[in-house]
Amino acid sequence: MSFAHLFIVAIIQGITEFLPVSSSGHLILLPALTGIEDQGQLIDVAVHVGTLFAVILYFWKDVREGLQGIPTLICGRANTPGARLALGLIIATIPTIIFGAVLHFSGLSDMLRSMTVIGWTMLGFGIVLYLADQWGPTHKETKDWGIRDALIMGLWQMLALIPGTSRSGITITGARQLGYTREDGARIAMLMSIPTIIASGILLGAEMAVEANAAVMRDAAIAAALAFVSALGALTLMMRLLRSVSFTPYVIYRIILGGILLIVAYTN
Repeated sequence: MSFAHLFIVAIIQGITEFLPVSSSGHLILLPALTGIEDQGQLIDVAVHVGTLFAVILYFWKDVREGLQGIPTLICGRANTPGARLALGLIIATIPTIIFGAVLHFSGLSDMLRSMTVIGWTMLGFGIVLYLADQWGPTHKETKDWGIRDALIMGLWQMLALIPGTSRSGITITGARQLGYTREDGARIAMLMSIPTIIASGILLGAEMAVEANAAVMRDAAIAAALAFVSALGALTLMMRLLRSVSFTPYVIYRIILGGILLIVAYTN
Protein backbone atom coordinates (compact mmCIF):
# COMPACT_ATOMS: atom_id res chain seq x y z
CA MET A 1 0.00 0.00 0.00
CA SER A 2 1.14 3.54 -0.68
CA PHE A 3 1.86 5.90 2.21
CA ALA A 4 -1.00 8.15 1.07
CA HIS A 5 -3.46 5.24 1.30
CA LEU A 6 -2.18 4.26 4.75
CA PHE A 7 -2.34 7.89 5.86
CA ILE A 8 -5.99 8.27 4.78
CA VAL A 9 -7.04 5.01 6.46
CA ALA A 10 -5.20 5.89 9.70
CA ILE A 11 -6.61 9.42 9.87
CA ILE A 12 -10.16 8.20 9.26
CA GLN A 13 -9.79 5.52 11.94
CA GLY A 14 -8.10 7.83 14.43
CA ILE A 15 -10.67 10.59 14.12
CA THR A 16 -13.78 8.41 13.99
CA GLU A 17 -12.93 5.68 16.53
CA PHE A 18 -13.86 7.75 19.58
CA LEU A 19 -16.40 10.06 17.95
CA PRO A 20 -19.90 8.53 17.83
CA VAL A 21 -19.89 8.23 14.03
CA SER A 22 -18.58 4.65 13.42
CA SER A 23 -14.96 4.13 12.46
CA SER A 24 -15.59 0.68 10.98
CA GLY A 25 -18.39 2.08 8.83
CA HIS A 26 -16.09 4.77 7.42
CA LEU A 27 -13.30 2.25 6.76
CA ILE A 28 -15.71 0.03 4.82
CA LEU A 29 -17.06 3.01 2.88
CA LEU A 30 -13.61 4.27 1.88
CA PRO A 31 -13.04 1.69 -0.89
CA ALA A 32 -16.75 1.50 -1.71
CA LEU A 33 -17.08 5.23 -2.42
CA THR A 34 -13.63 6.02 -3.83
CA GLY A 35 -12.89 2.89 -5.80
CA ILE A 36 -9.47 2.43 -4.21
CA GLU A 37 -8.34 -1.00 -3.08
CA ASP A 38 -9.77 -2.28 0.20
CA GLN A 39 -7.09 -1.94 2.84
CA GLY A 40 -7.88 -5.39 4.26
CA GLN A 41 -8.62 -6.59 7.78
CA LEU A 42 -4.98 -6.60 8.92
CA ILE A 43 -4.69 -2.85 8.35
CA ASP A 44 -8.08 -2.42 10.02
CA VAL A 45 -6.75 -4.29 13.05
CA ALA A 46 -3.51 -2.26 13.00
CA VAL A 47 -5.27 1.10 13.10
CA HIS A 48 -7.51 -0.17 15.90
CA VAL A 49 -4.37 -1.09 17.86
CA GLY A 50 -3.09 2.44 17.31
CA THR A 51 -6.29 3.89 18.76
CA LEU A 52 -6.02 1.41 21.64
CA PHE A 53 -2.72 2.92 22.75
CA ALA A 54 -4.23 6.40 22.41
CA VAL A 55 -7.10 5.68 24.80
CA ILE A 56 -4.77 3.92 27.25
CA LEU A 57 -2.49 6.97 27.31
CA TYR A 58 -5.34 9.47 27.66
CA PHE A 59 -7.06 7.56 30.47
CA TRP A 60 -3.89 6.17 32.01
CA LYS A 61 -4.95 7.06 35.56
CA ASP A 62 -8.12 4.98 35.21
CA VAL A 63 -6.30 2.19 33.37
CA ARG A 64 -3.66 1.99 36.09
CA GLU A 65 -6.35 1.84 38.77
CA GLY A 66 -8.08 -1.00 36.93
CA LEU A 67 -4.81 -2.92 36.50
CA GLN A 68 -4.02 -2.51 40.20
CA GLY A 69 -7.45 -3.92 41.04
CA ILE A 70 -6.94 -7.16 39.08
CA PRO A 71 -4.98 -8.97 41.87
CA THR A 72 -7.74 -8.12 44.34
CA LEU A 73 -10.35 -9.35 41.88
CA ILE A 74 -8.44 -12.61 41.32
CA CYS A 75 -8.57 -13.18 45.08
CA GLY A 76 -12.36 -13.05 44.85
CA ARG A 77 -12.89 -9.54 46.18
CA ALA A 78 -14.21 -6.44 44.47
CA ASN A 79 -13.95 -4.08 47.42
CA THR A 80 -11.68 -1.46 45.86
CA PRO A 81 -12.42 1.07 43.09
CA GLY A 82 -9.82 -0.60 40.87
CA ALA A 83 -11.25 -4.08 41.37
CA ARG A 84 -14.80 -2.86 40.68
CA LEU A 85 -13.61 -1.12 37.51
CA ALA A 86 -11.78 -4.24 36.31
CA LEU A 87 -14.83 -6.41 37.04
CA GLY A 88 -17.12 -4.00 35.21
CA LEU A 89 -14.90 -3.96 32.13
CA ILE A 90 -14.75 -7.76 32.06
CA ILE A 91 -18.54 -8.09 32.36
CA ALA A 92 -19.13 -5.40 29.73
CA THR A 93 -16.84 -7.15 27.24
CA ILE A 94 -18.34 -10.67 27.43
CA PRO A 95 -21.47 -10.00 25.28
CA THR A 96 -19.32 -8.45 22.55
CA ILE A 97 -16.90 -11.38 22.50
CA ILE A 98 -19.75 -13.90 22.22
CA PHE A 99 -21.62 -11.96 19.53
CA GLY A 100 -18.38 -11.22 17.68
CA ALA A 101 -17.44 -14.89 17.59
CA VAL A 102 -20.89 -15.78 16.23
CA LEU A 103 -20.65 -13.16 13.46
CA HIS A 104 -17.07 -14.09 12.59
CA PHE A 105 -17.37 -17.85 12.41
CA SER A 106 -20.80 -17.79 10.76
CA GLY A 107 -19.61 -15.46 8.01
CA LEU A 108 -22.27 -12.87 8.86
CA SER A 109 -19.59 -10.25 9.56
CA ASP A 110 -18.71 -10.12 5.85
CA MET A 111 -22.35 -10.05 4.79
CA LEU A 112 -23.00 -6.98 6.95
CA ARG A 113 -20.22 -4.95 5.31
CA SER A 114 -22.57 -3.20 2.88
CA MET A 115 -23.54 0.39 2.14
CA THR A 116 -27.22 -0.35 2.83
CA VAL A 117 -26.52 -1.73 6.31
CA ILE A 118 -24.20 1.16 7.15
CA GLY A 119 -26.75 3.69 5.91
CA TRP A 120 -29.55 2.32 8.08
CA THR A 121 -27.40 1.90 11.21
CA MET A 122 -25.82 5.32 10.76
CA LEU A 123 -29.26 6.91 10.52
CA GLY A 124 -31.16 4.80 13.05
CA PHE A 125 -28.62 4.69 15.84
CA GLY A 126 -27.89 8.38 15.32
CA ILE A 127 -31.52 9.14 16.18
CA VAL A 128 -31.36 6.78 19.18
CA LEU A 129 -28.26 8.62 20.43
CA TYR A 130 -30.06 11.96 20.10
CA LEU A 131 -33.07 10.77 22.08
CA ALA A 132 -30.94 9.27 24.85
CA ASP A 133 -28.73 12.36 25.03
CA GLN A 134 -31.58 14.87 25.11
CA TRP A 135 -33.94 13.02 27.44
CA GLY A 136 -31.62 10.83 29.48
CA PRO A 137 -31.25 11.75 33.17
CA THR A 138 -27.91 12.93 34.56
CA HIS A 139 -27.69 11.64 38.10
CA LYS A 140 -24.79 9.16 37.78
CA GLU A 141 -21.01 9.51 37.63
CA THR A 142 -18.19 7.10 36.83
CA LYS A 143 -17.92 6.04 40.49
CA ASP A 144 -21.53 4.76 40.32
CA TRP A 145 -20.71 2.22 37.60
CA GLY A 146 -21.55 -1.26 38.89
CA ILE A 147 -22.19 -4.80 37.64
CA ARG A 148 -25.75 -4.15 36.46
CA ASP A 149 -24.81 -1.05 34.45
CA ALA A 150 -21.72 -2.79 33.07
CA LEU A 151 -23.84 -5.66 31.75
CA ILE A 152 -26.44 -3.32 30.23
CA MET A 153 -23.77 -1.22 28.53
CA GLY A 154 -22.07 -4.43 27.38
CA LEU A 155 -25.28 -5.45 25.63
CA TRP A 156 -25.45 -2.04 23.97
CA GLN A 157 -21.80 -2.35 22.94
CA MET A 158 -22.53 -5.74 21.35
CA LEU A 159 -24.57 -3.95 18.68
CA ALA A 160 -21.48 -2.04 17.59
CA LEU A 161 -20.30 -5.11 15.69
CA ILE A 162 -22.91 -4.21 13.07
CA PRO A 163 -21.06 -1.81 10.70
CA GLY A 164 -22.17 1.80 10.95
CA THR A 165 -23.44 1.51 14.52
CA SER A 166 -20.36 3.09 16.22
CA ARG A 167 -18.96 1.42 19.31
CA SER A 168 -18.47 4.69 21.16
CA GLY A 169 -21.83 6.02 19.98
CA ILE A 170 -23.86 3.01 21.09
CA THR A 171 -22.14 2.68 24.48
CA ILE A 172 -22.56 6.41 25.12
CA THR A 173 -26.23 5.97 24.20
CA GLY A 174 -26.47 3.21 26.81
CA ALA A 175 -24.68 5.35 29.39
CA ARG A 176 -26.94 8.35 28.84
CA GLN A 177 -30.03 6.11 29.00
CA LEU A 178 -28.79 4.81 32.36
CA GLY A 179 -28.39 8.35 33.68
CA TYR A 180 -24.68 9.09 33.31
CA THR A 181 -23.54 12.60 32.45
CA ARG A 182 -22.15 13.17 28.96
CA GLU A 183 -18.55 13.35 30.13
CA ASP A 184 -18.73 10.38 32.51
CA GLY A 185 -20.70 8.32 29.99
CA ALA A 186 -18.06 8.99 27.35
CA ARG A 187 -15.31 8.16 29.85
CA ILE A 188 -16.82 4.75 30.62
CA ALA A 189 -17.42 4.11 26.92
CA MET A 190 -13.78 4.85 26.13
CA LEU A 191 -12.53 2.56 28.90
CA MET A 192 -14.83 -0.19 27.61
CA SER A 193 -13.10 0.06 24.24
CA ILE A 194 -9.80 -1.20 25.68
CA PRO A 195 -10.67 -4.87 26.34
CA THR A 196 -12.94 -4.90 23.27
CA ILE A 197 -10.18 -3.77 20.92
CA ILE A 198 -7.74 -6.21 22.54
CA ALA A 199 -10.19 -9.09 22.07
CA SER A 200 -10.92 -8.27 18.43
CA GLY A 201 -7.25 -7.68 17.75
CA ILE A 202 -6.33 -11.11 19.08
CA LEU A 203 -9.14 -12.82 17.14
CA LEU A 204 -8.55 -11.17 13.78
CA GLY A 205 -4.89 -10.20 14.06
CA ALA A 206 -3.68 -13.72 14.79
CA GLU A 207 -5.37 -15.06 11.67
CA MET A 208 -4.20 -12.25 9.41
CA ALA A 209 -0.61 -12.10 10.73
CA VAL A 210 0.03 -15.74 9.79
CA GLU A 211 -0.52 -14.91 6.13
CA ALA A 212 1.21 -11.50 6.16
CA ASN A 213 4.66 -10.81 4.75
CA ALA A 214 7.24 -8.27 5.87
CA ALA A 215 5.87 -5.51 3.63
CA VAL A 216 2.34 -5.91 4.96
CA MET A 217 3.57 -5.91 8.56
CA ARG A 218 5.53 -2.72 7.85
CA ASP A 219 2.39 -1.09 6.43
CA ALA A 220 0.45 -2.22 9.51
CA ALA A 221 3.03 -0.64 11.84
CA ILE A 222 2.92 2.67 9.94
CA ALA A 223 -0.88 2.70 9.96
CA ALA A 224 -0.97 1.97 13.70
CA ALA A 225 1.42 4.84 14.49
CA LEU A 226 -0.55 7.33 12.38
CA ALA A 227 -3.84 6.19 13.90
CA PHE A 228 -2.40 6.64 17.40
CA VAL A 229 -1.56 10.30 16.77
CA SER A 230 -4.87 11.19 15.11
CA ALA A 231 -6.91 9.26 17.71
CA LEU A 232 -5.20 10.99 20.61
CA GLY A 233 -5.99 14.38 19.09
CA ALA A 234 -9.62 13.50 18.35
CA LEU A 235 -10.17 12.02 21.81
CA THR A 236 -8.68 15.05 23.54
CA LEU A 237 -10.87 17.40 21.51
CA MET A 238 -14.09 15.44 22.06
CA MET A 239 -13.65 15.15 25.84
CA ARG A 240 -13.03 18.89 26.08
CA LEU A 241 -16.03 19.75 23.91
CA LEU A 242 -18.37 17.57 25.99
CA ARG A 243 -18.08 20.06 28.84
CA SER A 244 -20.08 22.55 26.79
CA VAL A 245 -21.45 20.80 23.66
CA SER A 246 -24.01 17.99 23.32
CA PHE A 247 -23.83 15.06 20.88
CA THR A 248 -26.23 16.79 18.47
CA PRO A 249 -23.54 17.79 15.89
CA TYR A 250 -22.50 14.14 15.59
CA VAL A 251 -26.14 13.10 15.26
CA ILE A 252 -26.70 15.58 12.43
CA TYR A 253 -23.62 14.24 10.64
CA ARG A 254 -24.84 10.66 11.05
CA ILE A 255 -28.32 11.45 9.73
CA ILE A 256 -26.98 13.31 6.69
CA LEU A 257 -24.41 10.62 5.86
CA GLY A 258 -26.89 7.81 6.49
CA GLY A 259 -29.45 9.44 4.23
CA ILE A 260 -26.93 9.93 1.42
CA LEU A 261 -25.75 6.32 1.68
CA LEU A 262 -29.31 4.99 1.51
CA ILE A 263 -30.07 7.11 -1.54
CA VAL A 264 -26.94 5.84 -3.27
CA ALA A 265 -27.59 2.23 -2.20
CA TYR A 266 -31.20 2.15 -3.40
CA THR A 267 -30.65 4.05 -6.67
CA ASN A 268 -27.72 1.94 -7.93
